[in-house]
Amino acid sequence: MNYSKVNNIVGWICFLIATITYVLTLEPSASFWDCGEFIASAFKMQVVHQPGAPLFLMIQRFFSIFAFGDTTKIAYWMNIGSAVSSGATILFLFWTITALAKKTLIKAGDELTTSKLISIMGAGAVGALAYTFSDSFWFSAVESEVYAQSSLFTAIVFWGILKWEAHADEPKGDRWLLFIAYVMGLSIGVHLLNLLTIPAMAFVYYFKRTDKATTSGIFKTLFVGILILAVVQYGIIQYLVSFGAYFDLFFVNTLGLGFGTGVLFFAVVLIGLFVWGIRYSIAHQKKLLNLGLISTVLIIFGYASFAMIVIRAKAEPNLNNSAPKDAFSFLSYLNREQYGDRPLGYGPNYNSERTGVTDGKTIWRKGDKKYEVAGKKSEYEYSNNSLLPRMYSDDPRHAAFYKEWMHLDDSKKPNVIDNIGFLTSYQIGYMYMRYFMWNFAGRQNDEQGQGSGFEGEWLSGVKAIDGIRLGDQSHLPPSTVDNKAYNRFFFLPLILGLLGAIWHFKRNQKDAGVIALLFFFTGIAIVLYLNQKPMEPRERDYAYVGSFYAFAIWIGLGVLAIKEWLFKKLTPTNGAIGATVIGLLAAPTIMAEQGWDDHDRSTKLVAHDIALDYLQSCAPNAILFTYGDNDTYPLWYIQEVENVRPDIRIVNLSLFDTDWYINGLRQKQNESAPLPLTMKPAQYVQGERDVMPFDDYKIAGSVELKNVVDLLLSDNADDKVAMQDGTKSNFLPTKNLKITIDPQQIISTGTVPAADAGKITPEMSWTFNKGYVTKGTLAMFDILAHNNWKRPIYFASTVPSEQYNGLDKYLYSEGLALRLLPLKADTTSKEERVELLNTPVLYNNVMNKFKWGNIKTASYLDPQSSDDTFIFTNLFTSLSSSLIKEGKTAEAKKVLDKYYEVMPERFFGIRTVVVKFYLAENLYKLGEVAKANDIMTKSGEYINKELTYLADISQSKGSLTGAQNVQTGLYYLDRMVKTSKAAGQIKVTAQLEKIFAGLESRLSVYYPQQPQE
Repeated sequence: MNYSKVNNIVGWICFLIATITYVLTLEPSASFWDCGEFIASAFKMQVVHQPGAPLFLMIQRFFSIFAFGDTTKIAYWMNIGSAVSSGATILFLFWTITALAKKTLIKAGDELTTSKLISIMGAGAVGALAYTFSDSFWFSAVESEVYAQSSLFTAIVFWGILKWEAHADEPKGDRWLLFIAYVMGLSIGVHLLNLLTIPAMAFVYYFKRTDKATTSGIFKTLFVGILILAVVQYGIIQYLVSFGAYFDLFFVNTLGLGFGTGVLFFAVVLIGLFVWGIRYSIAHQKKLLNLGLISTVLIIFGYASFAMIVIRAKAEPNLNNSAPKDAFSFLSYLNREQYGDRPLGYGPNYNSERTGVTDGKTIWRKGDKKYEVAGKKSEYEYSNNSLLPRMYSDDPRHAAFYKEWMHLDDSKKPNVIDNIGFLTSYQIGYMYMRYFMWNFAGRQNDEQGQGSGFEGEWLSGVKAIDGIRLGDQSHLPPSTVDNKAYNRFFFLPLILGLLGAIWHFKRNQKDAGVIALLFFFTGIAIVLYLNQKPMEPRERDYAYVGSFYAFAIWIGLGVLAIKEWLFKKLTPTNGAIGATVIGLLAAPTIMAEQGWDDHDRSTKLVAHDIALDYLQSCAPNAILFTYGDNDTYPLWYIQEVENVRPDIRIVNLSLFDTDWYINGLRQKQNESAPLPLTMKPAQYVQGERDVMPFDDYKIAGSVELKNVVDLLLSDNADDKVAMQDGTKSNFLPTKNLKITIDPQQIISTGTVPAADAGKITPEMSWTFNKGYVTKGTLAMFDILAHNNWKRPIYFASTVPSEQYNGLDKYLYSEGLALRLLPLKADTTSKEERVELLNTPVLYNNVMNKFKWGNIKTASYLDPQSSDDTFIFTNLFTSLSSSLIKEGKTAEAKKVLDKYYEVMPERFFGIRTVVVKFYLAENLYKLGEVAKANDIMTKSGEYINKELTYLADISQSKGSLTGAQNVQTGLYYLDRMVKTSKAAGQIKVTAQLEKIFAGLESRLSVYYPQQPQE
């Protein structure tokens, strides 16, 4: 039998199954989170966020060619790139599993029988296809993100080390090690996760090159593997660039030569040293030295993809994150300095007291002729430091979470035991193991959880949380049962993997130990390194897929365990077939059947359309302030790739405090003119005006914003205050600010129609809402003061209110953006106006311009997309309420008809109940009683099931679970009773009253407080 031929054919079949699966389920356009930025940057070869992914961008740019000029298909074809990369990962995983299985089953001189061939192929297919349909890997396979290609590089290098092992004794066997080195160098240009395979591969090398493994040899190998990992991650990736930067500093500042001469000199010296070292190793027959030097050179060759970052940064593209154009900015970019540091081995706890500040390393920036000092990296000193500080964040939300999770009181200073407890119970036990079990045991839903018992748990596929009603799923809430991510694997893939691991350790301890080490370094070691804070904005399971990859190997080997332990009485061939069939049913089949509906994004366009709606909310030539990833990256995509509304300038407030970002805003981008900034680069360069204090001068009345900006930009020493460190800083003398309004200017610029001239306020005054001014806030003030209403100014509706800087009462909704309008405050209404609307514009946008992302008919909505149903529904309720107040009932009915046309009827959590309640209120006002009653009835039933479930969990735990949901649910249930009663709906009212009374009775033990909004 031709083993190689069969191995190749079955492997490529697995590749086709995986690739077809991903192509059928991939998102047809940009997804949320980083995808929009990656697609936009790949299309125009721009610079993404730190630490960059240049090779990924170049590969994705290649896939974009297949769109053949249709910009609306660019994202689709880049998503195809991820699908193909993921399919290739499955191919190499298959070959890895078959190599390990063959090595274990067939010893030297053994015959390859039909039964063994079937067993080996069955193991490879089961393991590879199980990983194909695993949740975390599948999620990344259908969108343009780095993790698909990162997994491919991981699969290639681990397959490569097994190829080396098989050919190590041949004359040119070590070429496989050089191949691995080059692929690892290339992988740096995608993601660093690939490097974590190094310790495992070191053991493959050790076991092959030694006749008998010893304890000391094992520890030495582990040390060498970790050392090689450190040399690559720090020595090559960081310190090579660091040495080049400081050479350049010496050549420029000391020798007076031009920028870049030091880097060039260092490169020449480095090349010379490598050439000399390689020639020396050849001349003196130093095989290991030669192998090490050539491997290092090949890693650097692969790493050279980062040259694209500097080249493109110098071209100053629209997206130029950190603008790494010189040695020191590039070094900062690679070191991810914008994200700050976190303690790993020793450091403070959340309640450690700051005892002082020390100056760290000097921060250098490029000046006109020399490198200049931008400041010192300040490092706080703390009391009560601890080993392994896992509870280190002093954010009040994080501190509260630490105390609640670990049952600590306010006086407790966590020690190393407490920190290890948090590591094992939360970071490993909850966050990592929950993700692991999501992939191989099942999950309750896809909601991000923090130990709540009703969000993203994994037990409910077999039993409810905390053992409530074992095996009975009738009590499970709609948020679980109606969620397509409610996946029940019945632990079968997990059990199969554990059987495979046990079998592997019994039959081949060395190889099993290598897989275990791969599992550890790509899973638990990442947990230790990342030192994750709680309440992150996004689940981080994509970081752990390497360990899931390792476990999939054992799932495949589980087929061999079943054949050997369960089917030993059958004929070998029948046993192999039976074990393969059981393996296919227990893992990939059930995982595909349960997971398909919650990974099928083929009909979803939410990220694409919501980006379009953000832009369509804005008037021509607008300035749109955004804040987070999901209200910025899709906008970058749709502007840069599809060229939608290129007249609008997007300003991300999270980046606004950096000099490189402000520099970009001073340039024309697409069809958007430079922003009206009077600030000169020297006034906001790194280290200048980073943070300026508020020093209350007790000024009567409000101060003109232009005067405040002039003061904050003044270089006069008399216009500054002394700081504690002896330096002087610009300052804010008052929080009461104003802009004097010229009505003719407001009308002539089209900001307000002439018919509404009487609504224009003569003075726009407000109170600044912070105790300091950053350079980003100063830049915003500069724009507001000198824009003269020539360009419309908007804030995305998702921007946190504190980022409005006190301008709330002048922000009017025109869709998904709030427009700054100098209108008089409405004092006629006794009610506090929660939201201001520009009703005519909003009506036109909702009825004629907006698209809705197929949100009603999409086969699956991920949590971010389903959350956007809340945003969309709120638009309809707010607009219809405003139209009803204005007496425009016909238009209000059209708006609500539009709602039923484009919005899904199902509930997406308690928040959906809130907006549907206001929708029902408006339906009652419009005489649409049947529709209103339907919403009220369904909302009441939904609240009843959700809160009954929480009551069950609370009873099991002895304390209230889901307090926020309970509070919201009871509050709105109470309002629903009153609203339906006021509408004269006796039957509905009675039904809701009964539900309210029952829930209040059940929850009163744990929830004595009165329900509040």
